[in-house]
Amino acid sequence: MLQVESLQQLIQGCIKADRNCQSLLYRRLSPAMMVVCLRYSRNREEAEEVLQEGFLQVFKSIHQFRGEGSFEGWVRRIMVNCSLQRLRSRSHLTPVITLEQTKEEPAEANIVYADLDAKELIKMVQTLPPMYRAVFNLYVFEGMKHREIAEFLGISEGTSKSNLSDARKILQSAVLRSNIIAKPNQI
Repeated sequence: MLQVESLQQLIQGCIKADRNCQSLLYRRLSPAMMVVCLRYSRNREEAEEVLQEGFLQVFKSIHQFRGEGSFEGWVRRIMVNCSLQRLRSRSHLTPVITLEQTKEEPAEANIVYADLDAKELIKMVQTLPPMYRAVFNLYVFEGMKHREIAEFLGISEGTSKSNLSDARKILQSAVLRSNIIAKPNQI
C-alpha cells in the first residue's frame, strides 16, 4: 500500500488516477464535505448522492487545481456547485412561501440555545424551501454577498435579501419551537 505523507502527494496521485490516493482523499475530506452537502439537501440520502457526484467532479477536474488557495476550499466549491445544480435541475429555485405573521417576543427572538446541536440545526436548514435554503447557505456559510448570490442563482438582489430574511425567520421559529418542545418545564 502506498504511503502518502502530504495532501500534495494525494493530489498528484489523484491526477494520475491512482485509486488508492482517490480513496485516501475521499476519506480525508468526505466528512467535512458531507456537512456542506447536508446543508443544501433535503435529506441524508440526497446529500450522499450530491457528495458522490461532487467527488466524481473533483477527480475529473483535479488537474485544474492550481494550488491557489486551499484545496479543501476548492473541493467545497465543487460540492456547493453540485448541490445547487441539483436544485436547479429539479426546478425548485423559485420563490415559494409567504410567512404567516407570528407574534414572537423580541427578547425570545435573540436567544441562542446552547443545547441545540449541529445535527438538529442541519435538519432545520433542510426543511427550508429550496430557494431559501440555497440563499441562506450561500450567505451564511459561503460568505457570498447578495449581489453575488443574485448573479449565481439568477434572481434579483432584492429577492436574495428577502429570501434570507424569510429563511432566518423560519429557522428562528423552528429553534424556538424545538426549545419549547424539548424544555416544556423551563418556559
